[in-house]
Amino acid sequence: MPGTIALRVLAPFAFAIFATAALAHARLVKADPPVGGTIATSPKEIRLKFSEGVEPRFSGAALVDSAGAAIATEKPTLDPADPAVLVTPLSQPLKPGVYKVTWHAVSVDTHQTQGEFTFTVAP
Repeated sequence: MPGTIALRVLAPFAFAIFATAALAHARLVKADPPVGGTIATSPKEIRLKFSEGVEPRFSGAALVDSAGAAIATEKPTLDPADPAVLVTPLSQPLKPGVYKVTWHAVSVDTHQTQGEFTFTVAP
């Protein structure tokens, strides 16, 4: 009987924890180039690490320079070793300056998120 009471008391809490996890969105947890960071050389790609797997067909990143001019990128793909990492190759090297990345992601459970950040390529 005491086990039944404990189950009745704890079951709603367990359900709430798992329900909250199921409603999670793909949050950006790391970026390379780093968010707000300065790098010494032009990156070859933008790597975005999310809190959960994303769908590359509906996710991506756009890059603009400090004047707002678009920088050409290639089609985004997932890192073969981690479905939570979206990789967007750059079509050309970046000149020194400040750049803004605007990203959007659709997680594998179809939730959509978006955001932006800047980074600097040092002279």
